[in-house]
Amino acid sequence: MARKMLIDGDLDNSNQGEPHYDFDLFVIGAGSGGVRAARVSAQYGAKVGICELPFHPISSEVVGGVGGTCVIRGCVPKKILVYGASFGPELEDARNYGWELNDKIDFNWKKLLHKKTEEIIRLNGIYKRLLSNAGVKLYEGEGKIVGPNEVEVTQLDGTKICYSAKHILIATGSRAQRPPIPGQELSITSDEALSLDELPKRAVVLGGGYIAVEFASIWRGMGSKVDLCFRKELPLRGFDDEMRAVVARNLEGRGINLHPRTNLTELVKTEKGIKVLTDHGEEIIADVVLFATGRMPNTKRLNLEAVGVELDKTGAVKVDEYSRTNVPSIWAIGDVTNRMNLTPVALMEGTYFAKTVFGGEPCKPDYNNIPCAVFCIPPLSVVGLSEEQAIEKAKGDVLVFTSTFNPMKNTVSGRQEKTIMKLVVDAETDKVLGASMCGPDAPEIMQGIAVALKCEATKAQFDSTVGIHPSAAEEFVTMRSVTRCVPKPKKNL
Repeated sequence: MARKMLIDGDLDNSNQGEPHYDFDLFVIGAGSGGVRAARVSAQYGAKVGICELPFHPISSEVVGGVGGTCVIRGCVPKKILVYGASFGPELEDARNYGWELNDKIDFNWKKLLHKKTEEIIRLNGIYKRLLSNAGVKLYEGEGKIVGPNEVEVTQLDGTKICYSAKHILIATGSRAQRPPIPGQELSITSDEALSLDELPKRAVVLGGGYIAVEFASIWRGMGSKVDLCFRKELPLRGFDDEMRAVVARNLEGRGINLHPRTNLTELVKTEKGIKVLTDHGEEIIADVVLFATGRMPNTKRLNLEAVGVELDKTGAVKVDEYSRTNVPSIWAIGDVTNRMNLTPVALMEGTYFAKTVFGGEPCKPDYNNIPCAVFCIPPLSVVGLSEEQAIEKAKGDVLVFTSTFNPMKNTVSGRQEKTIMKLVVDAETDKVLGASMCGPDAPEIMQGIAVALKCEATKAQFDSTVGIHPSAAEEFVTMRSVTRCVPKPKKNL
């Protein structure tokens, strides 16, 4: 029997008059967050059901698959493509390390695609076994909510079956969207980009976010001609401005054509390919046009309005700090809530949901100092506040420490590409408020830095830490000189 939740407003499970339910918890959506919530809830003794559309590895149009966006059509397959794209430039760099590459280097896109699909199928099977081993009942079909305690699952043959549950958890994630540009049906989204039959020789990418710069890096690394169009002066809006400029320089240095302050106005199919028209009067011919213009919460087919679940203007499910909706029996986690749309965050929210509802330990997710990475080539990784955010939130002046250097590997290979590191410090408290890095292995290094920030480390503690030599990571503990001091803005009286 599931334990009772201990936050305000919950009923005592010992009430003999409590209705009988098929499940203590029914989860709609078997992505990372939904699977985590289901498994942990089951470990606490809850009877758990979960539904998800089946995965068809050949089709990029089916949005289902146990493992969700991250495993099926997101982080994992994209990272595999990033690895594939990185080898070409690294093989060229190897020449100055004594590797004689006399023959032409060929790249087999179909082979990589096949290997990528094999890995997704393997992971999909692992996620199914994780659910089964935890005692969670998996139903393959599309779920929607038909009552505060009732979920209807439509199976592939059209059969509809209803299940009752004391608690319902929405974990349906998000989906890619296309802007309403004439000819937009000629474009693709990141879903299709991961499964193209042929590697495009010419690609246009619309968007300035992490998906856009990552796919631009992937295709360019595989030898494609890439044009990246985005509305702002720099890509990656919301990241530290200095690091955004570094990424832009690196993209250009790798041969990507940047088109800042540019929108697409029309796509036209021609004999030579897709003609892409911009608002600057440019015409670009492409084999593929990728719209990487954001994602929308997956709520349209859940019937939420009918049961009174509140949504915000983007269609995201509105929840409180415990992930509970305005309907007491219905909860939501992950991208569908549009809080912080990262896979590890969905995992955290799923774990804390289970602890709160079934573990007798009310938990609120902590969104401070969550590290993240953009897997462009080379990658960008950050944790904590950007310089701009720190200036707004710091108690005193903001001290900025930076290090710009040629990675040791590049000194021999001859590649002209700097690594940039940055620490942002509150001058009054000496607390490190943010860290960022753009360069090889940035995500691997930043994970450790995130632990330090989570522990509220000071700059003095960074300085007293002995570095690993020779490594790029040691720069984070050897930055002694202040690059600049930004005075705390004075409040208007």
